[in-house]
Amino acid sequence: MERDALVQVDDTTFEAEVIRSPMPVVVDFYANWCAPCRIIQPTLRELAVRLSGRVKFAEVNVDEAEAVTRSFGIHAIPTYLFVESGTERGREVGPIDPVAFRAVLRRYFAKAAGPSGGRPSTP
Repeated sequence: MERDALVQVDDTTFEAEVIRSPMPVVVDFYANWCAPCRIIQPTLRELAVRLSGRVKFAEVNVDEAEAVTRSFGIHAIPTYLFVESGTERGREVGPIDPVAFRAVLRRYFAKAAGPSGGRPSTP
């Protein structure tokens, strides 16, 4: 089940899975040969499971989705895009440790990510 927590996205599915997503999306631009990308995988999977139904986590392999990678100007990996309602809300480049990643999520998606306890925040 956890394996499915991260949605694989490519040039043909990016529009439907990310741009038209009804929930905020963290897009992980990665490559299989990228060591820092592999290191953050367990954190992304854990967050994807914990925030299921509130934040979608998508992966884009830069070697297989060249059009999307180029259109978003991805020049270094890992790069994380934070997309909500089809609009890029933020971008982080380079490896991020798990605690910092949770803080970044709260900054870009405050309502969806909620407090560190995992519950949605109250207005």
